[in-house]
Parts: sequence; structure tokens; C-alpha cells
Amino acid sequence: MKATQTLHELGQSLWLDNITRDMLDSGRLQHYIDNYSVTGLTSNPSIFDKAISSGSYNAAIRARTASGQPDEELFFELAIEDLQRAADLFLSIHERTDGVDGWVSLEVSPLLAYDTARTIEAAKALHARAGRSNLFIKIPGTPQGLPAITECIASGVPVNVTLLFSADHYRAAADAYLAGVERRAERGLDPAVGSVASVFMSRWDAAVSSEVPEELRDRLGVAVGQDTYRAYRSLMDSDRVQRLENVGARMQRLLWASTRTKDPDASDTLYVHGLAAPFTVNTMPDETLKAFYDHGEVGEPMPVDGNGCDATLARFADAGVDVAALAAKLQSDGAASFVASWNDLLACISAQRDALVRPSF
Repeated sequence: MKATQTLHELGQSLWLDNITRDMLDSGRLQHYIDNYSVTGLTSNPSIFDKAISSGSYNAAIRARTASGQPDEELFFELAIEDLQRAADLFLSIHERTDGVDGWVSLEVSPLLAYDTARTIEAAKALHARAGRSNLFIKIPGTPQGLPAITECIASGVPVNVTLLFSADHYRAAADAYLAGVERRAERGLDPAVGSVASVFMSRWDAAVSSEVPEELRDRLGVAVGQDTYRAYRSLMDSDRVQRLENVGARMQRLLWASTRTKDPDASDTLYVHGLAAPFTVNTMPDETLKAFYDHGEVGEPMPVDGNGCDATLARFADAGVDVAALAAKLQSDGAASFVASWNDLLACISAQRDALVRPSF
């Protein structure tokens, strides 16, 4: 049995962190579903930036150029078309798992990461426009994003909370989610609104690779993951969650993101086999998925007690790494990176529109 199937049977969902129109047209996404145990998909501005820059959307852009749509509006039209197709491919999984799995994700504009009111407005509009029950709206877990998450969940909009980096970030995102669920329960509304909390992994080790001794290289991300998983399991057993589940709510799932190994000397499946755990999600790019399918190994799932992560984190503290401060910086840097990708994306669309309508002599 392939490692991807073994991991799936352990209880962890494997999602693809990628989408392109070519992937849909060629049947590659369906191939991943049929053969790689892929049960969902995530996207972000960087992914769409690369896809549109490749030129594979030229025909679609050309067909819409005469409409005079703003570049951002044109992007969302293209992205929603792709994600609707992907959502339809995963719909049978979504229905079979009663809404636990089979999700795709669409992100609000990264320019709104620090604007609560506009994030709420955009999230509600995008979800209604997409018209798919198994589509998450991605909202960053910034301080301004948290109240938007609560409002969206309370309004019945499924949310993928993105740009989380630590156990503390996770707890804040989970609290925002549960607050929205509680508001629905108080109003007599269905409290079962889907959500995942996406914690980014590989950026931890990339950030400290030149600052720590060799024996600590590529160990911080997994240690943070173990700490976060401990917080997740503790919350699952809390009175607050148990009370909500008693009235029909369900737990927001923990998702591991940014799982491509950035150190060429480390295992290319480090953030897959190192973060195996039931009732979680690991979303990974094509190359990581293929590597795990080809030569991955699945050992015992992560212990719920943190597996000694406190000692590892203490060693990083001794080496001068302030984990809390670094988590805040990684979140801020991540938001800035998505803004840069977003601006590149819109500039690319604009340039392609100009090139496609420019007369040739």
C-alpha cells in the first residue's frame, strides 16, 4: 500500500496545495484523487500568480478583455471558475464524509488582511458568488481577521483560517471560530459550519537555519507543530467544545500548510511524516505529494502530549530564538508576501490583457 493511502487510513486528509486550469483540463487533479488519496485542495495568491504567469489563462483573459472588468474582478472570475470545477470533483467526498472533507479554498484579497469590515463583506460576497457548499473562504488569522472569522462563521460562511504559525495563533483562531458557532447555537441556527485552522510549518526552519547549531536545524517546525497539536487535542476535550458538540456543532480541523521542505539536505517529506495525526489535514504541493507517494513512510501518529516538544523549544530559546516574537514576524511577513504576490498577479493580468489586445504589425 502506498504511503498516501496509509496516511489517509490513519485519519489524516491529504489535500493538494495547488490549482491550475491545465490541471483540471488534463485530468491531473482527478488522477490525484483516484490514485494519491487526495480529498481536498487549497489555493493562495502565489499559486494563482504562477499559474496565470505561465500563459495558460491567455485564452480566458482574451475572451473577457472586451468586458472592461477591473483586473481584480477578472481574477476572481477566473479563480471561481476553477474552484467551482474542483469543488465539483470533490463533492462526492464531501457528501460521503458529511461535510468533514472534500473542501476547496478561495482567499479574500490579501490587501484586506488588516481590515475587518471589508474582509467580512468580501468573504460573504465571494462565498455567495461561488455557490458551492464545499468551498472555504480563506481569512488570515491576524488580529483584525479574527473578528471577521467570528462574523463569517456566525453567518454560515465556511472559513479556512490562514497565516497561523504557532499554538497561540491556533488558539486565537479556534476561539474566533467557536465564538461564531456559539452565536449560531444561541440563535437556534445549525451550528455545524465547516472550518480549518491552517498552521504554516516550513517557514519556521527557513527563518532560523543560519542562526542555530547544526543539531537544531530543521527541528523547529515539527516542534511547533507538536505544540500546536497538543493545544488542538486539549481543546477538543474541553467543556466548551463538548457542550457545542452536544447541540450539533463540529470541531474545526487543524491543517498543516507550507509543507514543502525548503532545506535541500533535509527529507523531502519532513513535514508530512513528522506531522501525521488523525482528524487533521496536510495540504502539500505537487512535488511533496509525489515524493510522499513514491517513498514516504508513515510511522506512529503524533502523541497528544507534545512528544517532548517543550524540551526542543527550550533548546531553541537557549540558542536565542524567541518563538513568540518569531511567530508574529512570520505572520506579518506572510501577509506581506501574499500582498506582493497579489500585486504581481494583478500586474500580470494587466500586462497580458494589454499584450493580447495590442495590434501586431
